[in-house]
Amino acid sequence: MKPTRPSEVLWLSTIADIAPRPSLRDEHTTDVAIIGGGFMGASTALHLAMRGISVTLLEKHCLAWGASGRNAGVVAPMFARGDPDDVIARLGEDKGSRLNGFIASAGDLVFDLAKRHNIDCDAEQTGFLQPAHAKVALGPLERRFEQWQRHGKKVELLDAVATEKITGTNSFPGALMDLSGGQINPAKFTCGLIDAAQKAGAVVHENTPALSMRRTSRGWRILTPQGSLTAQKVLLATNAYVDGLWPKLKQSFLPLCVTQLATKPLDAETVKRILPGRQAATDTSGHPFSFRFDAQNRLISAAVGVWPFGEKNRLSPSIRKRMAKMLQLDKVPEEEFIWEGTAALTSDFLPRLHQPEPDLYAAIGCNGRGIAVATALGPHLAGLLAGDDAPLPVDICDIETVRGHFLIQHGPRIYMPWARFKDLRDKKKD
Repeated sequence: MKPTRPSEVLWLSTIADIAPRPSLRDEHTTDVAIIGGGFMGASTALHLAMRGISVTLLEKHCLAWGASGRNAGVVAPMFARGDPDDVIARLGEDKGSRLNGFIASAGDLVFDLAKRHNIDCDAEQTGFLQPAHAKVALGPLERRFEQWQRHGKKVELLDAVATEKITGTNSFPGALMDLSGGQINPAKFTCGLIDAAQKAGAVVHENTPALSMRRTSRGWRILTPQGSLTAQKVLLATNAYVDGLWPKLKQSFLPLCVTQLATKPLDAETVKRILPGRQAATDTSGHPFSFRFDAQNRLISAAVGVWPFGEKNRLSPSIRKRMAKMLQLDKVPEEEFIWEGTAALTSDFLPRLHQPEPDLYAAIGCNGRGIAVATALGPHLAGLLAGDDAPLPVDICDIETVRGHFLIQHGPRIYMPWARFKDLRDKKKD
């Protein structure tokens, strides 16, 4: 049976005709089982298979069904919150420098994998742009620039004139450019990694939910609707889409539901003016304004709503009006695609690596930076599962559940009205 791909999701619509991977049937064994067919699962499976280790990946729906197929396609190899010095202050010099170095190189790894494996995913390493939403953000951006420079990252600090030239609008007083970032079609990238993994020997099953797991004398036994898989080691690579497979893990992060919108393709003159260098941009506001073009010149942006239901229809006009205002468009663009995805936010906006049981691992908390972070974790997770003793970019830690998770999980949505108010206050100071 061909896996169902949501037609409202832009990126998943572009892979509608790829060959389906069969569901798991009967009983099978493998060295490593990976649950989750997104960036992290695909990258880890590829790097394990390239080592000659037998690996089987199970995806509940279709490949890239979760956040890996529902993001904006922005490769943003920076922390969602905080800067390198903050990370060192929190983790210490050794651990902090390790994580900073990992993040600094994550963007290059994404584009290198796409090139090395000839993945057709509209990859453009044109830079990730962080425009200042107001003059009050210029100081923090300058400090971010200085800190990343010290850690060897390819960054540039742009003044108002340079920012207007690169964005095509005078809405921003300055910006930071990360030259290692850019944009891709995330669903095509995920499927390309899977193709490469299968060529190297990995086994992949779609439409195969892991119903339960238990440790036996032969390893971890994973039950699925039509069979079972026994593995010596297991990686949970579901990120925010863990569901009830490991309940404690689901309570260790806050889910952030983001609505993404893609317009109908814009005219050539507008495309030539806005982001002529085809960078991907996300500004510094508390309710971030993101904008980029896909390969067909659809303009893509996003918003976070307040209510847990009915947000797509309500947010569409506001997203498009914000586009028109910030990018100084002649008219509000028309919607072609609108969809939702969920990111996993940790308390300090840093990724987590857990080992809840022997030979069972879980990596979580990409904090909206999944393309770079999740993909770049793949080689390190493969090394861990292969038994390497090399230092990891993220140390293994215990799962800590969020107190009052039932209520606190709505925190990111509740925060949005305050974030918007603060953004307006910052701009009034200009």
